[in-house]
Amino acid sequence: MLPQSLKLVKANASNPKLWLFIGIGITGVVVLTETRRRRKKSKTEKVDFGAFVQRFELLPFPHPHPPPLNQTQMLSTLTFAVKDIFDVKGYVTGFGNPDWERTHEEAGDTAIVITALLRNGATCVGKTVMDQFSFGISGENKHYGTPTNPLLPSCIPGGSSSGSAVAVAAGLVDFAIGTDTTGCVRIPAAFCGILGFRPSHGIVSTIGVLPNAQSLDTVGWFARDPSILHRVGHILLQLNSVEPKRTRRIMFAYDLFQLSKVPAQQTVYVMGKAIENLSGYQSLQHINLWQYIATDVPSLKGFHEQLTQQQNVASVLKALTSVMFSLQGYEFKTNHEEWVKSVKPRLGRGVSDRVFAAMKTTHDNIKALYKVRTELRGSFQRLLKDDGILVIPTVADNPLELNTLKGFYSEYHDRAFALSSIASISGCCQVAIPLGYHNDCCVSVSFISSHGADKFLLDTVLDMYNTLQEQVSVADSYALPLPDSNGNLESSELLKEK
Repeated sequence: MLPQSLKLVKANASNPKLWLFIGIGITGVVVLTETRRRRKKSKTEKVDFGAFVQRFELLPFPHPHPPPLNQTQMLSTLTFAVKDIFDVKGYVTGFGNPDWERTHEEAGDTAIVITALLRNGATCVGKTVMDQFSFGISGENKHYGTPTNPLLPSCIPGGSSSGSAVAVAAGLVDFAIGTDTTGCVRIPAAFCGILGFRPSHGIVSTIGVLPNAQSLDTVGWFARDPSILHRVGHILLQLNSVEPKRTRRIMFAYDLFQLSKVPAQQTVYVMGKAIENLSGYQSLQHINLWQYIATDVPSLKGFHEQLTQQQNVASVLKALTSVMFSLQGYEFKTNHEEWVKSVKPRLGRGVSDRVFAAMKTTHDNIKALYKVRTELRGSFQRLLKDDGILVIPTVADNPLELNTLKGFYSEYHDRAFALSSIASISGCCQVAIPLGYHNDCCVSVSFISSHGADKFLLDTVLDMYNTLQEQVSVADSYALPLPDSNGNLESSELLKEK
């Protein structure tokens, strides 16, 4: 038995008016469906990938006429964006939180680093989204939204300098400025597949930058092009253009790669082949970094004994992370306790825990924290000297999916900070470098050089970058057989609470 509607169609099959009516009905359904799809798409798509909290234009300072002989503006024609932690005259510095913005006045002066960039020909096009108060590594902000990772739109972009990283990765600017306290430049650079530089602590001026924790805070920058990364560094680090050439020692921290999902075998292959094709590099050396730190930083022993009776790579990194968080909490409390208690700001996931923990910090062991920092810096000076480069994974894992459950996020958060704590505590300079793909995610390795060796590190990146990318292509074309895991270490055990 046919339904009544089909009987009607069959009985009037030769009637052209019927088919016109059916056609109009089908067209209406298609149009309605497409309209709904476009509306849904327009709600999920973000203007400029959601990278900016505020758009404006600061033009370069005018060059004297005629310009001084042999003097050019190194950043001429380049555009950049700045994290909303930098002062710009006439604008309120938001610090990633609307309550902070509401309770503060417009800045009276512009941060020194922005002025230096404008003076050298660059144009600033706006302020970017950040994690609240520069806490966190996800890049998610409940008030201003989460910038869209151009590489993996369904995943977090990384933070806290999320908007700056996204603006560069999406090609919206040539470079961007952020801050790196506990990994806030290096981690989003890794997740977004771009270059990210954390300078030696105290080398770049932080005047006009809101503090999170002064003993850890640095001004860092992002770029897609190593030559732009180098040119920005030349300005912000106030470098001399000429430096004596010296042989480079590349040390591979194999033990840290065994704790990571970064494929160590392929990275070793790429690094080794690149060195073979370049002059002035010694053969790749392997090093067990955790054993070196455990032996050479005696004041750290007390911290990892508090956490676990075992002494291994996980316990040493967990102890470093504990020192970093304690130091950050103590200094954040010193800087902002009065404001936090009087305003009671609205805080997002993860940030509230970090802020409340900071408010509970005491100064009982502050001397021990600073002692670890001093010993670790000295230890790395002895290890790296003026010609050493340490290679480590930038991050332990691929970026999480957006809105990941809190329980899993906590473990992931600890694993990421474990690797970033090394440069944060030692004060060394570090650069995150994209190095191909693995399981559809960008592989990022980091080079670390001793405190003050920033030009040496930037020169090394400029010298090696193209050769590294060529060797990545060779490795991919030969499809080297690689295991899914590194070594036999239980990486999932890293930093788990006992």
